[in-house]
Amino acid sequence: MGAEARLKERNITLPQPATPLANYVGAVRVGNLMFVSGHGPLRVDGQALRAGKVGRELTVEQGYQVAREVGLALLATIRASVGSLDRIKRVVKVLGMVNSARASATSPRGQRLLRPHGGGLRRRDRQARALRGRHGRAPDGIPVEIEMVLEVE
Repeated sequence: MGAEARLKERNITLPQPATPLANYVGAVRVGNLMFVSGHGPLRVDGQALRAGKVGRELTVEQGYQVAREVGLALLATIRASVGSLDRIKRVVKVLGMVNSARASATSPRGQRLLRPHGGGLRRRDRQARALRGRHGRAPDGIPVEIEMVLEVE
């Protein structure tokens, strides 16, 4: 049974794919690989419907519910990008992040280490990046975020 049939069998309806709020795309396909940008809770007027840390502002059960919603949003983006979930041959990687009340060394602040010069980009770097086009990204400040790498037909 294919992925689309399983969704129908379980009466699962996917949400409308989210429109990126900045200069990135929901998914980028390179050859037979699709890189799906980090997805967080559904948004209304640019604001996350669920915010805060799991274990502080949200219970663990609420965190699970947010993760389920985020998973459905990922599937919606994938379907919009390739036409049908049945075109997915294999899940290569899933990265799930939970913003929990416990301190963690894996915070989004670690992304700064990847930027040139350990901080803000210089003007010529910003111009070069702008010329490279839109890209995938991972948002922060939300309780759950999930991104994926898939093999597609």
